[in-house]
Amino acid sequence: MPLQRRVPKFGFKNVNRVAYKPVNLVDLQTLADKLSIDTISFDTLVENGLVSKKDLVKVLGTGELTAKLNVSAHKFSASAEEAIQTIGGTVHKL
Repeated sequence: MPLQRRVPKFGFKNVNRVAYKPVNLVDLQTLADKLSIDTISFDTLVENGLVSKKDLVKVLGTGELTAKLNVSAHKFSASAEEAIQTIGGTVHKL
């Protein structure tokens, strides 16, 4: 049997894929409670070890948000954006 038929086939890997580091609303709430702040930026997330400098951040809507926060991140899910704005906070996309 020829070599190209003996070797298993592998899937496609997109070289243009953009990978985001997920951060949930629960993480933002615990960070706001711990530091007593109302503005969470990318630098705040880096300083507290939730993401690294090279990561792109996507805020996901998992969890409960009770504090009015001003959040800056690279991307937001629809549920996270709605939850932040419902409480009276603002969303800023980098």
